[in-house]
Amino acid sequence: MKIAIPKERRENEKRVAASPDTVKKIVGLGAEVIVETGAGDASSFHDGDFTEAGATIAADAATALKDADIVLKVQRPLTTAEGGLDELSLMKSGATLIAQLAPLQNREQVAEYAKAGVNAVAMELVPRISRAQSMDVLSSQSNLAGYKAVLDATHEYGKALPMMMTAAGTIAPARIFIMGVGVAGLQAIATARRLGAIVTATDVRAATKEQVESLGAKFVMVETDEAGEDEGGYAKEMSDDYKKRQAELVFEHIKKQDIVITTALIPGREAPILITDEMLAVMKPGSVIVDLAVEMGGNVTQSRPGEVVTTDNGVILVGHRNVPSRLASDASALYAKNLLNFLTPMVDKETGALAMNWEDEIILGSALTRDGKIIHPLLTEGGN
Repeated sequence: MKIAIPKERRENEKRVAASPDTVKKIVGLGAEVIVETGAGDASSFHDGDFTEAGATIAADAATALKDADIVLKVQRPLTTAEGGLDELSLMKSGATLIAQLAPLQNREQVAEYAKAGVNAVAMELVPRISRAQSMDVLSSQSNLAGYKAVLDATHEYGKALPMMMTAAGTIAPARIFIMGVGVAGLQAIATARRLGAIVTATDVRAATKEQVESLGAKFVMVETDEAGEDEGGYAKEMSDDYKKRQAELVFEHIKKQDIVITTALIPGREAPILITDEMLAVMKPGSVIVDLAVEMGGNVTQSRPGEVVTTDNGVILVGHRNVPSRLASDASALYAKNLLNFLTPMVDKETGALAMNWEDEIILGSALTRDGKIIHPLLTEGGN
């Protein structure tokens, strides 16, 4: 069985879908690994590292992909319509593509996978069940994004975060507000607390209160009987009444904050607006907002993808794209381990061939196409 690791070609993407450690383990399963030359350079994994781990280095994407039974990628393949190399056309019919494919936002490309005879698996759709925790790419990457968001905020913020008592006077600690307490939010809380800030956090899910307080932060939430999470544990969209009361609460709280980090996402939908123009207008000059949802529409009305902008009243809005890729080496290592944990149970230990169990709960939740057909329930007729 041949497994290909091509170089990622999308803008702002520095990660790679394998590390020397995972290559060594995949080779140990009996597979042949082909890595496109330079695929790991931006993640500090060089061709020699992969060769030492047992991989073969291919001169280009076409050579790496042409005979591959499995293609491991970070992001969905480029297409000629997007102005790049048509990566899908380089894959053979019957190949299995495993990556973060954003299928709900790119349904037409899922149809292209089926047309090409490629069996596509979207890692971000792996169900959140206990035996799939080690495969959870959303968690591994969001954890790093939450950490980096705090560092990005401190880079823009013109003051120190912890309280400092000096002979020349006392510096008050910064106040940091985390909006959305998923994996990214929790890591942002932990990082901000380690740096000495006074931290508060909010979330629509009441169950997160205990997690927030266990990290030494204060929980701020609208009292409600509404359930703030769906069956998969993700935050869901709330009623208009809840949104109104939440906006009133945030409006008063945000006036006093120095840094705000927003992390709220709803799977398959645009990110909810958490900070409006009216809220921005009452924030302190020099305060900073990092919008981690900026690529999905944004939690802040005036944030811009890929830009750091300043509002008329001096609030700095940070909208970096692909934040996990800003920590490419660690992000790649964790993502590669997620892929290894996903792949290992599907490899026949005797033959070394791919033996995917299409009835397994994990495959049912993440497989998009099979044998030329779209099979995921969210994408077939009647899905939503």
